Amino acid sequence: MAIMAHLRAPGGCPWDREQSFDSIRKYTLEEVYEVFDAIERRDFAHLSEELGDLLLQVLFYAEMAANEGHFTIADVLDHLNRKLVRRHPHVFGDEASRAAGNQANVNADVEGSAAVLRNWEQIKAAEKTASADSAAGNHPPSRLDSVLRTLPALAEAAKLGAKAQKSGFDWPSWRDLLPKIAEETAELETEAASDDPGRKPAVEAELGDLLFTVVNLGRHLGIDAEMALRQCNLRFRRRFNEMEQSAPRPLEDLSPAELESLWEQAKRKLAADRASDLDLPSQPLSQAEP
Repeated sequence: MAIMAHLRAPGGCPWDREQSFDSIRKYTLEEVYEVFDAIERRDFAHLSEELGDLLLQVLFYAEMAANEGHFTIADVLDHLNRKLVRRHPHVFGDEASRAAGNQANVNADVEGSAAVLRNWEQIKAAEKTASADSAAGNHPPSRLDSVLRTLPALAEAAKLGAKAQKSGFDWPSWRDLLPKIAEETAELETEAASDDPGRKPAVEAELGDLLFTVVNLGRHLGIDAEMALRQCNLRFRRRFNEMEQSAPRPLEDLSPAELESLWEQAKRKLAADRASDLDLPSQPLSQAEP
């Protein structure tokens, strides 16, 4: 925390001093995925480093919040400590759990993970009820409240669309989304072509509208947008790697036309390899995946 405070202080790092909650939030998500990847690969040396990077995000937010007078790292840790005691009455005792804010009536004398988990869920539910009651004056409840904001954006968009559908607010069929995609694309083009130097928020909003519409097209087609994009990313990785392997010179030294030619060759080769692996006839390029 002392190092972070020094980086954010006058005379510290210009980049760190310029950051805000909004500007670094994307890095937080990246760090979470890198931790996830290291765990999947059981790369513990890398995991140690990635956990440090993730902790850095916590320290960064806490320092910015302290600078603005919202809370400090001590508040963050106090909330965590109280939550751990509150949700573990079987370890710390019912009295300590209630002193830490537990409002659920649970049996502290339980054994086994299943019983412990039931207590945990009851205590957590009581916390949410209390939190909802305190926030009731801010806005009326919505049927969309059950869709977690903590979901990845693509998954959240699909669930929001599905929840709205139950109220009758939805496109009749997947075909009806195609004109909407064209409409959103045109609106994005208009904003992106603007000469207004402050157009970025409008461009971001229009790109978001387009993505939301495409995700809901996938929902109508029974396609999970997150999985579709992950598969697309994998295809791109493979094709780009094939370009790198077959290029006569470094890619940076090639013309756009040469790069496009390499891309098409990579698509054909990988499509043929896939057909061979499946013992299927190779598709013509016009029928191969984009």
